[in-house]
Amino acid sequence: MSPLLATLDIEATPRLRAVIGRLSRRLRPTAAAVAAGLTPTRISVLLHVARAGQIRLSELSDAEGINPTMMSRVIADLTDAGLVERVSDPGDRRAALVEATAGGRRLADRIRSERTDALNLALEGLDERERSQIEAALPALERLAEQLRVGERS
Repeated sequence: MSPLLATLDIEATPRLRAVIGRLSRRLRPTAAAVAAGLTPTRISVLLHVARAGQIRLSELSDAEGINPTMMSRVIADLTDAGLVERVSDPGDRRAALVEATAGGRRLADRIRSERTDALNLALEGLDERERSQIEAALPALERLAEQLRVGERS
């Protein structure tokens, strides 16, 4: 056992995993995403593409942890919905890039806004001390997210 794990309460890791899962599930369904008929995977891919600008399909597959065949299907669905478009890579005509359309960027912005509003509303239900504790934990949670991302690549 690592020294860090030895200092954590034995219940801390499962509790952290469970609360992250609950937060994720509760933030996923927004009115905009439901109205657009997007699955959680399509939402995640759309948000990633909108944030990245142009991105190679292979890079998007790696970043989202989705196999290339499934990613092609997701991109085809988002393309059919008018939310993303494929463009050829000027540096490598064999490679495809994907980017969000104006409508896709607007939808991504609405989804993010609805999620932010939901969090703000929930935070209002907490007392000042709890809000301060969450704010103080943000740098550590951001580092934890990065460590998980690095772990996926190794």
